[in-house]
Amino acid sequence: MRILITLCIISNPIFSQEREISSYLFKKYYSNDDTLSYRFLKPYRKTKENIPLIIFLHGSGERGKNNKSQLIHGGRFFLKETENKNFNSYVIFPQCKKNSRWSNHQIDPWISSNSYDQKLLSDHSEMLVQLIYSLIDDYNIDSKRIYIMGLSMGGYGTFDLTSKRPEIFAGAVPICGGANMSILNRASSVPHWIFHGELDRVVPVTKSRQAFKLLSKINSHHLYTEYKNVYHNSWENVFSEGEFLDWLFSKSL
Repeated sequence: MRILITLCIISNPIFSQEREISSYLFKKYYSNDDTLSYRFLKPYRKTKENIPLIIFLHGSGERGKNNKSQLIHGGRFFLKETENKNFNSYVIFPQCKKNSRWSNHQIDPWISSNSYDQKLLSDHSEMLVQLIYSLIDDYNIDSKRIYIMGLSMGGYGTFDLTSKRPEIFAGAVPICGGANMSILNRASSVPHWIFHGELDRVVPVTKSRQAFKLLSKINSHHLYTEYKNVYHNSWENVFSEGEFLDWLFSKSL
């Protein structure tokens, strides 16, 4: 006698389906006469509990208006890592328009630090802050666990935002960026894990060394990692190791 066994696979409703880059939803945030484009990744594990929000700021090469390029570095990393129950979260990748910056510099800060406003955020970062509060209102986001990170131009933007709006962020990861040293003390309450490549020829490694030195004199919760024999692409090492996530998700306001 032949017995036919039928297997029924019931999908668990708490999990999303297998995800691809297209899982990042195309979104726009409108503020007055301006627009901030961003990609939005919802949690892999559905829950009614409040969970963290991660903001990733791209570098200068990903500027534009296609709302795609900002996912080149880090997009697949967060797509995969946030499937881990320990890192279940919302993720946004905003895109900065061409010839604009996350920090309030009139010229790319690795070229010139002149014309910097120590009080006001750039137009893009101001819209980003508004977007953060809007998302908190609309989704089950834990307002005490908002994390920000970015690479190169996004590293500058990370320092700029933690210096000017430290009350928002529970943790920050600036990669191969730089800070305005005259106001960086305002960011000391936000734990930073700073990364940089020793041989960076675009943004000098001294930028991160100086930032860590100042921050660590005020608070001991800051970390610094410098990769030997690594150039500007130190974000590849950061994503390859992935160790910062455990540290970041342990932080709360």
